[in-house]
Amino acid sequence: MDTKDSNGNVLEDGDNVHVTKDLKIKGMSKTLKRGNVIKNIRLTGSPQEVECRVGKAQIVLKTQFLKKA
Repeated sequence: MDTKDSNGNVLEDGDNVHVTKDLKIKGMSKTLKRGNVIKNIRLTGSPQEVECRVGKAQIVLKTQFLKKA
């Protein structure tokens, strides 16, 4: 299955994405603000999730809150 963002665009390894909603991340004191660009995402086994790096932390985000940059 293809991994798609909130607009239906197909995501691939190494793509850049924008966050479409303020997200509180469990275990982190800071929140991801709407409009932040996340670079070099990696696909996971699940089509609804992508793995990325924010600062020094490795996190998994749901694709429903992302759009392709």
